[in-house]
Amino acid sequence: MATVRNIAIIVAIAALVVLIPGGGTGANVAFATVRIAFYATIGWAASVMYRQYRTTLYALGDRRRAILYAAIAVGAFTLTATSRLWQTSTGSVAWLALMAGAVYAVIAVVWSARRY
Repeated sequence: MATVRNIAIIVAIAALVVLIPGGGTGANVAFATVRIAFYATIGWAASVMYRQYRTTLYALGDRRRAILYAAIAVGAFTLTATSRLWQTSTGSVAWLALMAGAVYAVIAVVWSARRY
């Protein structure tokens, strides 16, 4: 019964977006608000993780820490430019390559830190 109710709520909201003038704009504003809240939550979680593991990060050494920070920055910038990069096939390949490189760099730093 709860599933039917939830589906009915989703259908009602979709109908309102389609039928009400300016509903698409309202939906875009709501989506942008949710997206900003999501990014803010990720930023907050990252700051908490940084404070919790600050000594471990400094113990990595300058070279590995720089690689880690560069990989995180490349991943963040790539995620920011996702919509633009996915518009062309070259951009899609670049997006995949950048994300794969960033993930590989993070994994390599974590792996090398655990070995020592």
